[in-house]
Amino acid sequence: AAVAAHAAAAPAATIIDVARAEAPTRGSGTRRRRSTQDVAYLQYTSGSTRVPAGVMVSHRNLVANYRQMIRYFFPHHGGVAPADTTVVSWLPFYHDMGLLLGICAPILGGWHTVFTTPLAFLARPSRWLQLLAAHPHALSAAPNFAFDLSAARVGDDELPGCDLSSVLAIMNGAERVLPGSLDRFTRRFAPLGLSAGVIRPSYGLAEATLYVATAAPAAAPTVVHFDPDRLSDGVAERSETGTTLVSYGCPDSPAVRIIDPQTHRECADGEIGEIWVRGDNVCQGYWNKPEETARTFAGVIVEPTSDTPAESWLCTGDLGFLSDGELFIVGRIKDLLIVRGRNHYPDDLEATIQEISGGRAAAITVVDDPTEKLVVIVECRKRGQTDDEMNEHLRGIEERITAAISNAHGLSIQDVVLAAPGSIPITTSGKIRRASCVQLYRSDGFQRLNA
Repeated sequence: AAVAAHAAAAPAATIIDVARAEAPTRGSGTRRRRSTQDVAYLQYTSGSTRVPAGVMVSHRNLVANYRQMIRYFFPHHGGVAPADTTVVSWLPFYHDMGLLLGICAPILGGWHTVFTTPLAFLARPSRWLQLLAAHPHALSAAPNFAFDLSAARVGDDELPGCDLSSVLAIMNGAERVLPGSLDRFTRRFAPLGLSAGVIRPSYGLAEATLYVATAAPAAAPTVVHFDPDRLSDGVAERSETGTTLVSYGCPDSPAVRIIDPQTHRECADGEIGEIWVRGDNVCQGYWNKPEETARTFAGVIVEPTSDTPAESWLCTGDLGFLSDGELFIVGRIKDLLIVRGRNHYPDDLEATIQEISGGRAAAITVVDDPTEKLVVIVECRKRGQTDDEMNEHLRGIEERITAAISNAHGLSIQDVVLAAPGSIPITTSGKIRRASCVQLYRSDGFQRLNA
């Protein structure tokens, strides 16, 4: 009765005819209609070779890059994600790969998403594999180090009953993809049904919103050998043995060209140059950094080929080449090592070292007037029951690294610094900050295990 009395006393509902309602005036406090060119957010660069800068990502950039990603992630599904696709991610949201794949793409595509935290993954890498197995058509992504960490630390007892045969794709990006890491990961989890073909080497950067290129679905990622001496000369020549590089597929959208960083002319097939990118996913520039924006986002190609626009290219700062139409990446221009007048790519040296040490490594050159000396910083653990056994173990690692670099790359290492895990400075996305390594080395900032 009380409820009925209250209802009777309530005022009658007001009916508003929205078709006849007046449009709000500019001063009514309503927000203006946003343009697709408006800045959606700032994505900060990793800072591997400089101070991080805020990239202005527009709504148009975001939608364009989503469409590019979907087209090349799922060509075997008609360029559309399967209806039951589930994103599995532990990547931090402040990183472009974590933000795009973990939040933006699922919202735009209407996918289910499950998360864990970066710390949870690092503490127990098996959590990533458990989530991949627990959801059909799982789509995930991770930097190269995560594949090595998982292969080394996940035990069979942590994955009871796990079946990885329905994993849709795992994008390997954010840092250079190493063939050895892919091989160890796929061999480790093949008994659980993981197919080598689900690992998709991918290349991208914050200045392009995220995605630039990815390898097409195949039985396994394409790994090619190149002559190391010719690579030092700036030419990629396929060979039976030598430096192994992973293909990032045949880029189409966005457009990719290899440009001589000195002349700004297009490089021929097999010539190493700077990777330039052009498309609607390329962002507007750096927040409050007009000079740096002009240098990075306004590349002009000299005498371009007929199918290549001349202006508005993103100069990525990454070195790479096209071989038979496939994109290969060799490293950052600013990280290039010049030893006795020849170019060497630190990523190649570090890959050789990691096969021995099993941990992170940094290859740097330090000017010691009047010459430059090659120094490698290697993270490793002391092993042995006594001081003599531990010292012998460290000496063995040092000798094997020195011999491997000499045999594989023809270089003499002037100093090998063995340091505890976590000693090498890295960015938030796991990239090595080689300039910081040089500063630490000069100031004796590394605590040597092999002192």
